[in-house]
Amino acid sequence: MTDQQPEGPGPQQPPDADEILDADEILDVVDENDQVVGQAPRGEVYARRLRHRCTFILVRDAQDRIFVHRRTARKLVFPSHYDMFVGGVVGAGESYDDAALREAEEELGVRGLPRPVPLFTFLYGTPEHSWWSAVYEVRCTLPVDPQPEEVAWHAFLTEEELTARLPEWEWVPDGLEAFRRLRDWEAAGRPAAG
Repeated sequence: MTDQQPEGPGPQQPPDADEILDADEILDVVDENDQVVGQAPRGEVYARRLRHRCTFILVRDAQDRIFVHRRTARKLVFPSHYDMFVGGVVGAGESYDDAALREAEEELGVRGLPRPVPLFTFLYGTPEHSWWSAVYEVRCTLPVDPQPEEVAWHAFLTEEELTARLPEWEWVPDGLEAFRRLRDWEAAGRPAAG
């Protein structure tokens, strides 16, 4: 299936009830040292560019291919962009590790996934966004059934196939940054967990 072209992003859709509820989810607001300094609804966190926490999980299958997907048009951040990670925001009072497992199972549509292995963290920031990012890796040998509310298209790609598509597809910028840092981390002699 990796040689098939994904469908186009399609028309932009108005927010639905799930997206409105997502905007009301309470997140921890953190400082430059990743210490909690308050809490706010996700919609306010995004609107006011409040620093919060996110997880990025690189998912490999039994053949060592990487799960790649296109986000749905209804996503609050980077709609219809491609991503080589699953993941998302860390809820108020939730640990990075718990959020990584929850997000991976939700987005992949699986239960019983091994606990993702933490690799490193970094602070991501642009004029529009700021979040602490925890990067993980997990091997998924279960059949995936991604959430249609989150994932518009998906495939497992080899690293070479993924690399070839980097200049061709519109990628989430934070995912690109996390992927660049992951490659640097691996090149420094610290191979990603398998």
